[in-house]
Amino acid sequence: MHDFDWSSIPNALPFLWDGMKISLEITLSAVVFGIVWGTLLALMRLSSVTPLSWFAAGYVNLFRAVPLVMVLLWFFLIVPHLLESIFGFPRGSDMRLSSAIAGFALFEAAYYSEIIRAGIQSVPKGQMAAASALGMTYGQAMRLVVLPQAFRNMVPLLLTQGIILFQDTSLVYVSALADFFGAAYKVGDRDGRLVELLLFAGAVYFVICFTASRIVRYYQNKLKTA
Repeated sequence: MHDFDWSSIPNALPFLWDGMKISLEITLSAVVFGIVWGTLLALMRLSSVTPLSWFAAGYVNLFRAVPLVMVLLWFFLIVPHLLESIFGFPRGSDMRLSSAIAGFALFEAAYYSEIIRAGIQSVPKGQMAAASALGMTYGQAMRLVVLPQAFRNMVPLLLTQGIILFQDTSLVYVSALADFFGAAYKVGDRDGRLVELLLFAGAVYFVICFTASRIVRYYQNKLKTA
């Protein structure tokens, strides 16, 4: 039977906090870029221009059909090598972090694109017709009328996807980044208290994600009653 000893956790908190900052940086960067690129992909997929629609559909289907850990390995193994060989950039922790952010952002953009596309299609078509009647171009109507309404409806889903993304950041262990999970694993392995540190990390993930989920649920209920 395992003899639990939690004494190594207090001394490990600064190291774990550094790992948490990396996890949060990856999450926030990937959410922002993913929403921006996902919005463009959604607009391209809804476009009447066939090449743009095909490109967006191919992009979304590709990234949704490939495991996230494989995408992270692609960026960890290929992108730093290309940047080093072409531009002479040295490999290091900054390069690994940039590769992880790029991998997460491009992967998540495919999922954000589908959420945003569904949100745009949920806006009544009469809104676009009314905007056109007021003399707005398609771009103006989409930017000023349709997208604001769509995003208001999509916020709970976008935030939920962000929570999932935060959970998935633990996969950056494949690039040897010391995110929160990676930091907990390294400390536990070093001190011979791997079970305790992983249980502690799991509890922290649960508290953060459960709290965030409750906030999203509260906001969703507010939208329904507004």
